[in-house]
Amino acid sequence: MAYQILPPSSDPVAMQISPLAVVHPNAQIGRNVHISPFVTIEADVVIGDNTWIAPNVVIMSGARIGQNCKIHANAVIAGAPQDLKFAGEPTLLIIGDNTVIRECCTLNRGTKATGKTVIGKNCLIMAYSHIAHDCVVGDDCILSNNATLAGHVEIDNFVILGGMVAIQQFTKVGAYSMLGGGTMYNKDVPPFIRCAHYPSSYIGVNSIGLRRRGFTDADVRHIQDIYYQLFVVKKPRQETLNFIQNELPNSAYKTQILTFINHSKQGIVKGLRNMGE
Repeated sequence: MAYQILPPSSDPVAMQISPLAVVHPNAQIGRNVHISPFVTIEADVVIGDNTWIAPNVVIMSGARIGQNCKIHANAVIAGAPQDLKFAGEPTLLIIGDNTVIRECCTLNRGTKATGKTVIGKNCLIMAYSHIAHDCVVGDDCILSNNATLAGHVEIDNFVILGGMVAIQQFTKVGAYSMLGGGTMYNKDVPPFIRCAHYPSSYIGVNSIGLRRRGFTDADVRHIQDIYYQLFVVKKPRQETLNFIQNELPNSAYKTQILTFINHSKQGIVKGLRNMGE
């Protein structure tokens, strides 16, 4: 398909497109969208109102970008999956409102396996991060510099990934978790915890992060009691899960933790050796 260089809009409220940007005429651009010089936008693209796009960004077909997003220089949005099974089928990359994509990030669209890669709203994806095909990143997540997600990774809401984190394909990370930088994660990370070291290991409940998000001291102590049984007490896993189910107070947090663990296909991270001794 042919591209055209669009002239500056006569309605500055409608859009602000540099004459040096290359925008396909079939792209759907919202109101008050700022498109800087040397941006390339392909045909099957939707960009929400009030989004800002820095120079040298490439937005490829299949991108669905929400409102009030900021995409910094040299990012590549909705690139083809790095998957040898991908045959060019039409798929999507969906980015929620108010999400910030920093410099040189590469965010790939999905494959026929799921049809889409999804990044939630209010996320911060820092420079040089990579999100591969068919990933799902929840709302209010932070991926620090050089964080890398392989295909089909699932990140729940309010997760923070440290710099240079690498997560193996099909791994799941539970809500409100914090993953230390410079580590490879190939096991599922249950909600509400902190992990670090290599191999990736539980190092405690994310108590500071939880309190910042409005969890009470009683909530945090309850979650700590659950993970004390899981990672510190030396019992067989099923015996521990039965104890948590039958002996600890019921709560939505307990249900969330047990559901995550019982549905884990990769297995969950381990506790540090000699923890609690």
